[in-house]
Amino acid sequence: MILSRSSGILLHPTSLPCTSGIGTIGKQAFRFIDWLKEANQTLWQILPIGPTGYGDSPYASFSTFAGNPLLIDLDILCKQGFLTQTDITPPEWISSEGHIDFGSVVYWKIPLLKKAATFFLEKTKTNNPVNSRYNNFKEEQNYWLENYALFMSIKEFYDEQAQKENRFGAMWSNYWPKELATYSKKTVSKWEKSHNIEIETQKAIQFFFFEQWKALKKYANDNGISIIGDIPIFVAPDSADVWANQHLFQLDKSGKSKAVAGVPPDYFCETGQLWGNPLYDWKEMKKDNYSWWIQRIKSMLSIVDYVRIDHFRGFEAYWSVPAGEKTAINGKWIKGPDHDLFNAIKAQLGDIPIIAEDLGVITEKVAALRDDFDLPGMKVLQFAFDLNEKKQGGLVNSFLPHMYKQNCVVYTGTHDNDTLQTWLDELSPEMKDLVKKYTAVDNENKLCAELIRLAISSTASFAVVPLQDLFNLGKEGRMNTPATTGGNWQWRMSENHFDSKKASWLKELSCLYGRNLKK
Repeated sequence: MILSRSSGILLHPTSLPCTSGIGTIGKQAFRFIDWLKEANQTLWQILPIGPTGYGDSPYASFSTFAGNPLLIDLDILCKQGFLTQTDITPPEWISSEGHIDFGSVVYWKIPLLKKAATFFLEKTKTNNPVNSRYNNFKEEQNYWLENYALFMSIKEFYDEQAQKENRFGAMWSNYWPKELATYSKKTVSKWEKSHNIEIETQKAIQFFFFEQWKALKKYANDNGISIIGDIPIFVAPDSADVWANQHLFQLDKSGKSKAVAGVPPDYFCETGQLWGNPLYDWKEMKKDNYSWWIQRIKSMLSIVDYVRIDHFRGFEAYWSVPAGEKTAINGKWIKGPDHDLFNAIKAQLGDIPIIAEDLGVITEKVAALRDDFDLPGMKVLQFAFDLNEKKQGGLVNSFLPHMYKQNCVVYTGTHDNDTLQTWLDELSPEMKDLVKKYTAVDNENKLCAELIRLAISSTASFAVVPLQDLFNLGKEGRMNTPATTGGNWQWRMSENHFDSKKASWLKELSCLYGRNLKK
């Protein structure tokens, strides 16, 4: 894939400001696109936008195909007549400023969405344009929508029951009745008939999301902004994806994982990372030429312009940890589908705009998989500086700008990193001195801006800067700390971050270094 020389901003829609409880894909998202255009930026990178559950992680969604209901804008639903202004007036404990309290947002917003869906479904009983659009949506998205709506209707019923029994964290494989958990067609069909209203409500809420997202993406594209989406290589165990496709995963007959995903011990974590995702049965997937994966990527490319795949190295080989282990130490590398999968994807979809998240320990075989399909990898400036290299007489770290190949995407940091300012503040004196020498900047207050300039001036085809780094935010701006639960994914920008001076500075950098030129 050949990337044109571009730059942009990493900002998840939940972090947008000025709406009750959480950022949405309404007015402020359109305003952000206007600000990107003012700054002469042409890329908006987001995190996964699926419905989130326990832990609120966008990388652990109830569906890889569905949209997050919490991102739906209530003002738009009000203007459409599905809710009233009184309905959407938030209680005092729902704020439009500060960090996100996901629990409060779910408690307040989900009932409102169901109320809007009920009114909407009544309206669709008559012959009108929205009825036609809704029916077309259901038909086009049926390959995932039916199973997702079924899954959520069953999940909500049994989650409520589990909470009454103080069984928090119960999921389909360890709490639902056996016939439902194992997707008995007879039992599922019976559930569908007796819970039609709840199922249709879930479909209507998804219609709200995709109607709003479609309008937002069109506005972005019409204004020269391309959206970079994100999908994790693995899916959440508590998801419609696993429940409805159990034969495609390494599960036992009851639906429990035989082995789970993670990464081995390394410099950062002596016990590795135990993610707990179910692993794919790649032999089973190969039988229908990887149709589930092809549909996943095709679906994502219908709502974004580029797709970043998290943990790309897992396609070449994945770390398999026996189920029940407390850490990732006792795992082993298992060969993945490698070139076979991407040959199938390319045969079906052509040259696809995929960005490979190739961070961590990357072997020659992983690099070959990336390069043989001309997929751009990632460079992160926070990983670029190595005192040992300096002592050995030369800086040759592949994350340093002077070492880049053109076909890559450079970031000052990612959603898993400290903010750039925090990283700089916590460097040892020796490391900070190395950064100063490399940037030729002695003033510590200017280092953050200089590293952003280095990213944009580099030879990397794409340069992407988290909004937090643009404004020198410290620890308060961190999005996620890996291997921790609680307190993550909560950051929101303030209205003051729609800053014209910063936009002018970004525009100047783009012009100086030949980015975002009009085609």
